[in-house]
Amino acid sequence: MMGVLCCVPERKSLSWWPLLLCICVAEMALGQVRYSIPEEMATGSVVGNIIQDLGLDVKRLKSGRARIFTEDGSEYIGLNAEKGTLVVAKRIDREDLCKQVSPCSLHFQIILENPMELHRIDVEITDINDNAPFFSKREYNFQVSESASPGARYSLESAKDPDVAHNTIQSYKLNPTDNFKLNIVSRPDGTKYIEMVLHTSLDREKQEEHKLTLTAFDGGSPQKSGSVKINVIVLDANDNAPVFSQSVYRVTVPENASRGTVLVKVSATDNDKGANDEVVYSFSQHTDSASSLFNIDPHTGEMTVTGVLDYEKAKHYEIDIEATDKGGLADTSKVLIEVTDLNDNAPVISIISLSNPIPEDSAPDTVIAMLNIKDLDSDKNGQVKCFISRDLPFKIKSSSSNFYSLMSDDVLDRETVPEYNITITAMDEGSPPYYTNKTINLKISDVNDHAPVFPQPFRTAFITENNSPGISILSVKASDKDSGNNARISYFLEDSQLNGMSASAYFSVNAESGEILAVRSFDYEQTKEFHIRVKAQDGGSPPLSSNLTVKILIQDQNDNPPQVLYPVQTGGSVVAEMVPRSADVGYLVTKVVAVDVDSGQNAWLSYKLQKATDRALFEVGLQNGEIRTIRQVSDKDAVKQRLSVIVEDNGQPSRSATVIVNVAVADSFPEVLSEFTDFPHDKEYNDNLTFYLVLALAVVSFLFITCLVVIVSVKVYRWRRERAFYKSSGNLPVIPYYPPLYADVGTGTLKQGFSYEVYGTTDSRKSDVKCSRPFSQSTLTVDHSGTRTVPRHNTQSENMLTEVRSTSFLFP
Repeated sequence: MMGVLCCVPERKSLSWWPLLLCICVAEMALGQVRYSIPEEMATGSVVGNIIQDLGLDVKRLKSGRARIFTEDGSEYIGLNAEKGTLVVAKRIDREDLCKQVSPCSLHFQIILENPMELHRIDVEITDINDNAPFFSKREYNFQVSESASPGARYSLESAKDPDVAHNTIQSYKLNPTDNFKLNIVSRPDGTKYIEMVLHTSLDREKQEEHKLTLTAFDGGSPQKSGSVKINVIVLDANDNAPVFSQSVYRVTVPENASRGTVLVKVSATDNDKGANDEVVYSFSQHTDSASSLFNIDPHTGEMTVTGVLDYEKAKHYEIDIEATDKGGLADTSKVLIEVTDLNDNAPVISIISLSNPIPEDSAPDTVIAMLNIKDLDSDKNGQVKCFISRDLPFKIKSSSSNFYSLMSDDVLDRETVPEYNITITAMDEGSPPYYTNKTINLKISDVNDHAPVFPQPFRTAFITENNSPGISILSVKASDKDSGNNARISYFLEDSQLNGMSASAYFSVNAESGEILAVRSFDYEQTKEFHIRVKAQDGGSPPLSSNLTVKILIQDQNDNPPQVLYPVQTGGSVVAEMVPRSADVGYLVTKVVAVDVDSGQNAWLSYKLQKATDRALFEVGLQNGEIRTIRQVSDKDAVKQRLSVIVEDNGQPSRSATVIVNVAVADSFPEVLSEFTDFPHDKEYNDNLTFYLVLALAVVSFLFITCLVVIVSVKVYRWRRERAFYKSSGNLPVIPYYPPLYADVGTGTLKQGFSYEVYGTTDSRKSDVKCSRPFSQSTLTVDHSGTRTVPRHNTQSENMLTEVRSTSFLFP
């Protein structure tokens, strides 16, 4: 408990009066503080220091956006957040605010946010003597019979003073008091009324009219008063006044009573006879407020409802009634009407504070809204239950009387439910119950809790070799369930090594569209595929990402012509294949071996005979390149045969290569030697080298003759053995030379699709063939890059066949 000394500003009309000092007690317990201030304080006057009384500080008031909430919306008290004080916001008139209710208090809450706090503040408004007593009329007229006996009572209207306690009416004074005196009567219910009592008999003949003054005094300091004139007219004898059967009538009526409902029937009797015993019933002169709601029949005394009753506005009424005879004698009584409550008001839901939207990662028990629910009914009719649907991830929790908190009760996910329509239902316990619904549209704000996702983790793309730099390969697209910047995706190429270089040297990715572009031109024969990783990253904080592996396959173009491996075309010597004149149809002369470093159909090779000395003698296998005889060799056939074979691939457009095959048709080496001395070389070749050959022959003629004798001797010997082998074994097929990296499987009847497998290479830039010496000292040279291939080891049967193929000669 803490006491605060408050001073009331002096009123202008009472400037002479010393300042009134009051002690305001502020009670702080469980967030509740009570102050006491006098009414009529000047605007801006300090009510109390809530920083001191609530244990807060100015920073907390500002950060919590401190504000005042009143259930009825009144704004008598304001909050100075800079100083942490409560001040008078506007003039407070206790009489307007509370009427006769005492004590008179203002109730409100101070609300703080982040975190949410409620502090109840009660400010008691104390009364000051700012109202003087007054009567509703300026004067009253009474008719008193001269036969009235001393002790006759005449009811007077009580004065009214809006002030309370000592500041209200304390005493009355009647002047003069020659015939009448004043009597103050206390009723059983504690109320008081005044009577004018006759203590000396009246004599109309002496004085027909008496003028009196009734003055009411309050107990304030300074004291105030009000007066009314009373005119008493003396009548002739009517010496019996009406008398009510009861001094107080008690009535209970429900607030929904319809107009015309009979409340009570009062009655009064008069012992006079004749016209003097006729009684007229009426409301007392000071029951003006009830006259609009009730009516009394002047003849029967039946009291009925004429207006609309509302328990929430007035719970009971006190009505003074009079019974007056024609002689002016009257009696008074009181009717106490108690209004009973019915459940005729639905609860009212007020949203004090609302956090909207809330992030989806809000923890359970996060306060979303503060609610105030009020029902004007009483007892069970005013008791309220508040709830929401159980299907929602929220809950309602009561924080204090009439105050509720809407809180989260489960994990929220914006991607599943982006917003909720929360219907809050408040239901009272009346019969039948009334309920009120209020819907809050709560939006869930996004947090970056989802990484971008590609439709599939692996993509394959194709690009033709020899492409233009900057060409688009494919576009990748990722999706993100988040929204806003959290769903704004940028694409990046992950840095990795491709063929010893950074991936960015080969490809680039458009950060906005995800389009993958080729930075340079590609060569299928150098690299057939790439594997790169594309990262999709969102704009959240921190950002989330995912990766996509893209396999880029280089598609082959027909950009390489076929390469002839055998027979080898040399510039300084003539290679001739020897065919005996006894060769039959289908005799295998030799085989043209070619490869194409392209792939697929671009490497499918076909062989055609372009030119021949005798087209009727030889043919070339379309797919295997085998040169065979198509008829029986005769003695008439020329010894020197020149064949031009063209090798074409299957590309579009196709590329080709041409090879010259020299064939010697002879049975003996001397015959071949004599014929091939004049064997013409290619015209272009002879034109270029004739001079050098002549010069070379002149220089090495002696050495040549010596070598020739040795060679002829060896050849003759081998030739004789070959003839003997032919006679005993028949015609054997001539086995051509195959480079070690290539093999002729079977008889050359492979399907076209296998031609590439048989004759192709795995890497066009690195595969080279270094042919070993074929057969008897013949030299074939096919050297593109200097790479040497390990020669194949001949089996015993192959060595024998090599001896047979010694008919292939190399002539200088």
